[in-house]
Amino acid sequence: MTSDTEIDSLRVALEEETQRCRELQVQLNRSQAGFEEFISCLTHDLREPLRDVAAFGQLLAEANEGRLDSDPDAAAFLKRIQNGAERMHSLLADAMDYWSIGPRGGHRCATSMEAVFDQALLRGGKPGAIVTHDPLPSVCGDFGIITQVLHHLIRNAIEYCGRPDPHVHVSSERRGLEWMISVQDNGPGIELKFHDRIFGAFQRLHGREFPGNGLGLAFCRRAIEGQGGRIWVTSVPGSGATFCFTLPISQAEE
Repeated sequence: MTSDTEIDSLRVALEEETQRCRELQVQLNRSQAGFEEFISCLTHDLREPLRDVAAFGQLLAEANEGRLDSDPDAAAFLKRIQNGAERMHSLLADAMDYWSIGPRGGHRCATSMEAVFDQALLRGGKPGAIVTHDPLPSVCGDFGIITQVLHHLIRNAIEYCGRPDPHVHVSSERRGLEWMISVQDNGPGIELKFHDRIFGAFQRLHGREFPGNGLGLAFCRRAIEGQGGRIWVTSVPGSGATFCFTLPISQAEE
C-alpha cells in the first residue's frame, strides 16, 4: 500500500517533470520561430541578387541579339545563366510557400470545396487538359491553403501525365467526421516504392524534362497535416494515380 508520503513525493516529481516539459516546449517554440525567421530573411535577401542576375542576363541577351548567332557557345552559356536564375527564383518562391504555412495551419473555418476548386483552376492550367469534378462538400480549413494544395495536385497530374489528353477528376467521400478529397488522373502511375518518398522535400522522380523543385507534394503534406488531415497516394503503374487527402467536416455538418 502506498503511503501519503510516497504519494506526495510522486506528486512533486510529476509537477517538476510537467514544469520541465513546459520549459522545453517554450524553448522549442522559440527555436522554431527563430528558424522560420531565418529562412524568411534568407530567401528574401537572396531574391535581390537573383533579380540582378536575371535582369542583366536579359539585358545582355538583348544587347547582343543577332551577334550571338556566330558564337553558339556564348549563346548556350547565357541561356544557362538565365535558366539557372529562373529555377532558383522558382525554388525560393516554393520554399517561402512551404515555410509560410507554419504548424498552425492558417485560419480554419467552413470552406466550400466547390469554391476551392474554382479558384484552383483560375491559377492556371494547360490547353487541352480536362479537369472535372463531382459535387464537392464544405470542410473545415483555411481557404487559401487548401486552394494551394488542390492547385498543386491538379497541376502535377496534368504536367506528369505524359499524354496529349490529360484528364483529372476531383471527387469526395464522407468518412465519419472527415471528408476525403480525391484527385484522380490518367497518367502513367507511380510505383509502390515511391508512394511515400514523393512527399519528402526535394524528392523528384523525374529529371529536368519536367518543371518543379521537389517541394510541391512536401508542401501539400505539411499543409494538410496542419489542417488536421492526412494525404497519400494510391496508384498502379500504367493505370494512373489518385492523390487523396482528408479534412474535418464543417461544424454545421458535425
